[in-house]
Amino acid sequence: MDKTDERLLEQIAELHGVPEGSYNIRKNGESIARNSNADIEIVSKADKSGIDIIVKPNVKNKSVHIPVLITAGDFHDVVYNDFYVGKNSDVTIVAGCGIHNCGSGDSVHDGIHTFHLEEGAKVRYVERHVGSGDGSGGKNFFPVTKVFQKDNSVMIMETTQLGGVTDTVRKTTATLRGNAKLLVKEKLLTDGNERAVSDFDVKLLGADSSADIISRSVARGKSYQHFKSRLIGKNRCFGHVECDGILTDSARICSTPAIDAAHSDASLVHEAAIGKIAGEQLLKLMTLGLDEKQAEDTIIHGFLD
Repeated sequence: MDKTDERLLEQIAELHGVPEGSYNIRKNGESIARNSNADIEIVSKADKSGIDIIVKPNVKNKSVHIPVLITAGDFHDVVYNDFYVGKNSDVTIVAGCGIHNCGSGDSVHDGIHTFHLEEGAKVRYVERHVGSGDGSGGKNFFPVTKVFQKDNSVMIMETTQLGGVTDTVRKTTATLRGNAKLLVKEKLLTDGNERAVSDFDVKLLGADSSADIISRSVARGKSYQHFKSRLIGKNRCFGHVECDGILTDSARICSTPAIDAAHSDASLVHEAAIGKIAGEQLLKLMTLGLDEKQAEDTIIHGFLD
């Protein structure tokens, strides 16, 4: 790996070299490094591009890294990854993709990830997207995440996109059985003419299932963001969606909630707040010696932290 690869790995996976444990590092459509162990096995798919990640039952406090690097311009990478998480396991999965495009053609990554959580399984899933490079070609991401949770399972998703991505549409679907829990924390920053769409579709099917989806976003320049969410409650359940956005310059943010309570004991809530940075906040920081740009950046950093 060269310096660009190392920088991207640090940004998307906080790696400073080859990780310990199970991992698969993919670059420009090919696996360049892989390791499995007795707890977590990684196997190439026979019928299409991608891997199966198999976490054995009762595995605790283990991690697997599956970062993707794209450094080729005019390149479209599609990968299908399936995660099979055994009963009562507790693991962290670090994914994400970094695109460095210095060419004129678009670089695109489509990551289709499907999670199968057995009873009592717990997954912390960390996904970061980063775009860089001074070419005119796009740095585009179109991830699809599908989650199937059995009884008493927990899925924690932490998704981050903080700059350089030209176009992204992130689609997430989830189906939850009895007492299953889904927690999502999304952080998003767009600038220039960038576009970002987040689309959540969550079905709460089991008794006492719950979903908590929180999105924090900042739109700068002439960028456009659209947050979509659909919660369906078909049993005694609780669902909460919160979308908070900060607008600057000539940017635009849309929020489109949909709530479908199909059971008398379904409790579903949606909250949305979109606006500019308060003038008194800027003024307070500027009285401490910051200029307006520094004050704005400080507020945005704290908002997205």
